[in-house]
Amino acid sequence: MAKKKEIALKVEISKRLKNILKTVVIVLGTIVSSILLIIIFFHFVFYLRIFPQIWVGDVYVSGLTKDEALEQVTKSITTPSEIKINYREESFTINLSVADFSYDLTSSVEKAYDVERNYCFPQNIIFPIKLVLSSRHLPIVFNINEETLTSQIAEIGNKINKEAVRPSVSLVDGELIVEKGVPGEILNENLLAKTIKENLAVGNSQPVSVDTVFDDTQLSQEEADKLKERAQNLLGKSLVLEFEDYSSTYSKNTLFSLLNGKGGYESAEIEQLITSFSTSIERDPQNPVFVFTNNVVQEFAPAKNGVKVVKDQFQKQVIEALGKLEETEETIVLVNPEVVETKPQYQTSEVNNLGIKELLGKGTSKFVGSIPSRIFNVNLAASKFNGVIIAPGDTLSFNNVLGDVSSATGYQQAYIIKEGATVLGDGGGVCQVSTTFFRAALKAGLPIIERRAHAYRVGYYEQDSPPGLDATVYSPSPDLKIKNDTPGHLLIQTRTNTQAKTLTFEIYGTSDGRVATTTKPTVKDVTAPPEDLYTDDPTLPTGQVKQIDWKAWGAKVSFKYTVTRNNEVIYEKTFNSTYQPWQAKYLRGTGPNN
Repeated sequence: MAKKKEIALKVEISKRLKNILKTVVIVLGTIVSSILLIIIFFHFVFYLRIFPQIWVGDVYVSGLTKDEALEQVTKSITTPSEIKINYREESFTINLSVADFSYDLTSSVEKAYDVERNYCFPQNIIFPIKLVLSSRHLPIVFNINEETLTSQIAEIGNKINKEAVRPSVSLVDGELIVEKGVPGEILNENLLAKTIKENLAVGNSQPVSVDTVFDDTQLSQEEADKLKERAQNLLGKSLVLEFEDYSSTYSKNTLFSLLNGKGGYESAEIEQLITSFSTSIERDPQNPVFVFTNNVVQEFAPAKNGVKVVKDQFQKQVIEALGKLEETEETIVLVNPEVVETKPQYQTSEVNNLGIKELLGKGTSKFVGSIPSRIFNVNLAASKFNGVIIAPGDTLSFNNVLGDVSSATGYQQAYIIKEGATVLGDGGGVCQVSTTFFRAALKAGLPIIERRAHAYRVGYYEQDSPPGLDATVYSPSPDLKIKNDTPGHLLIQTRTNTQAKTLTFEIYGTSDGRVATTTKPTVKDVTAPPEDLYTDDPTLPTGQVKQIDWKAWGAKVSFKYTVTRNNEVIYEKTFNSTYQPWQAKYLRGTGPNN
């Protein structure tokens, strides 16, 4: 009897479990079906429409098609032409038109439409629903000329900034004088640029208040007394930097300038000192320089190892030396900077193994009418190339061989083309040298890897040549690059005749039978220069006229360069030059006559 009851109970429990399971299945099915219906309904409602809770800037675009959204944001978002910048009682203006500012509303709407649509199945079904419970404010896409914006902010900075006066100590009439310094205030230009762009991204063109950073290195009286004491310890002492046969001695005020009033040393001042010294001693490895005379290459300058200062280590050496001068009785501390040496590609002993046998090509140019400083620069720049060797397979960069062109390397002021104008600048005349080298390379049948014509036709280069045979250079670019694809080394020789105003480049090497030809340059689209421009200049007396730029006719010039060997073309290139018509410019005096 008990067993029957147990069996009946189990059957009853089983029925109840089945009913419960059936109910659970029905409930879950209902829930899933409801969710699927909601999802389907959601996607049906927002088919080809922007999902809910989405703004572009402060414009609500949810539920709109892309076309409707574009129409809405176009009506609601205005492109500002300027932004006011407030600083205390002053006000400045950022000209957005000059910075080429514009909103890209089409891209902004595209980004709004793409929200939560970039996921793969099944995420793209589920994820959009979460937008119902949260909102998404998207920035307005815009374009702006970052360089111009930065420049305008820098101009505001120049008006706001108050440079700090650093603490200093100096020896005046035998007495140590300590200046405690004056605090400075600097515009936070990066933060201002960030704020402006963030505001524009939400359609806000309201005035922006700027933040400044205080630069306060002013010394307390205790710190000033300590600085004076340290300077006292350096009186009558010297720091000597020396390498090979070059040395430089620093004492008194120069040493005082290396002291930091808060303790330690001025890293910027020390860095400037070691950079200046390093510039005087560092050099690239120098191959032996040769002269080609009577079919023999003879050395006239030996090979030299390259020298590079290990600046981090050099800085530590200088700081240690300063500490020694301060803390000991030594009056002179000598520092030999740690350097890394590199061997040149060729040693002097290789003078007879380079295969330099004959003249391969010669280029010439005239510079009659050049001012004395230009003639000086032509001669100086040409001298850098005299005796230079180009190994087989190597490409010579004109700018690399030329090196730094500035007053620091001996160049004088002469006319150059810069930023759309003919102005006085260091090294005017260097392009006479690159042009002549270009012509020599053409005669020698060498590949021209890189060459650019001048912005306008320069009279010097057409004194003995048709237009189109010039080459402009300016470090780091444009550059003139020539490759040596001959079987031997190439030797460059230069000659400058300052009396006849002529420059000659000769390229010697080993002939492989190549023949170079250039077609006669074709000149077309000749355009007259604009009318002369006169600008009033109050710094010149009334009636005086000064020419600052010269007219030139514009044109497009091209010629074909072909190199053959055994009647087979081995190199071919067409050189195209576009010269702008150039306007003559004059300054017309409006000032008082003295």
